[in-house]
Amino acid sequence: MSGPGIRIEHLRKRYGQGDTAVDALQDVSMTVAPGEVVGLIGPSGSGKSTLLKCLGAVIEPSGGKMVLGGETIYDDGWKIPDLRTLRRDSIGFVFQAPYLIPFLDVTDNVALLPMLAGRPNAEARARARELLSALDVGHRAQAQPSELSGGEQQRVSIARALANRPPVILADEPTAPLDSERALAVMRILNQMALQYHTAIVVVTHDEKIIPTFKRLYQIRDGSTHEEAGEGRNL
Repeated sequence: MSGPGIRIEHLRKRYGQGDTAVDALQDVSMTVAPGEVVGLIGPSGSGKSTLLKCLGAVIEPSGGKMVLGGETIYDDGWKIPDLRTLRRDSIGFVFQAPYLIPFLDVTDNVALLPMLAGRPNAEARARARELLSALDVGHRAQAQPSELSGGEQQRVSIARALANRPPVILADEPTAPLDSERALAVMRILNQMALQYHTAIVVVTHDEKIIPTFKRLYQIRDGSTHEEAGEGRNL
């Protein structure tokens, strides 16, 4: 795969040294195209969280190569001098909990990242309202996070992840606290947003409710990835 999206080649991550060293990732390779949502599955301790942290430039791999949005960010060493800016502008994060800022209204929760990136407040808020409308929570734009349902809060967190138009979104168990109907709704939204904004999305999950929705899956076993065809069930 060339161009925007995600490409990982032979990624490794070792914790510790000598006899106490643990190889969390031994040989991870994967691709995610723009507009695609790919599932990442595996048992606890298999390396899913480690891989997501490496992709999110939160921890440094021990070797291999990572390309995000057509730009090589790691090749046996970081190739990006400012990882904080990389995370802010090029990677959107969606977590199991929405982590909305309680003293900001919904619009400003979404607009904050573009504002921090230097966009004018009016432009950032306009972008926030556009995303909230696309995610069917535009009517809650002036609400406080505490006034939202769990499903609405997760939609706002997805809007926030899209606010800076990142080429990549990393979602860590985004449906875990939700019932079946809301979990499938979140997956429907992620697929729609991936196509609409040409975003490559990786979803780490244990949630059996959503696994049939993926067209492609990567399973991590013993520190290595194995690609599988998914059911791609319509949402």
